[in-house]
Amino acid sequence: MNKNELAVQMVKDAAITKGEALKVIDSLIDIVSEELDKETGKLTLVGFGTFKTTIKKKKKGRNPKTGDVIEIPKKRVVKFIPGKKLKDLVQ
Repeated sequence: MNKNELAVQMVKDAAITKGEALKVIDSLIDIVSEELDKETGKLTLVGFGTFKTTIKKKKKGRNPKTGDVIEIPKKRVVKFIPGKKLKDLVQ
């Protein structure tokens, strides 16, 4: 499912226009992005899951072409931890 298909489903479920649905989706994406951009960003949707950022430590890796050892710097990454309802639904 893509953003457009999600908006169409929202139109059916929530009795709103497609334009309104797209605005809601864009707003949700903006809010999640802004929250995760903070140093200790975390957003929890009870039953659905939690979006949060963590720091991956620097590590050594290999260049696949040359086999040389390289150092991969530390970086922040986004993690999603599904909630109980979502886990139960998927199983």
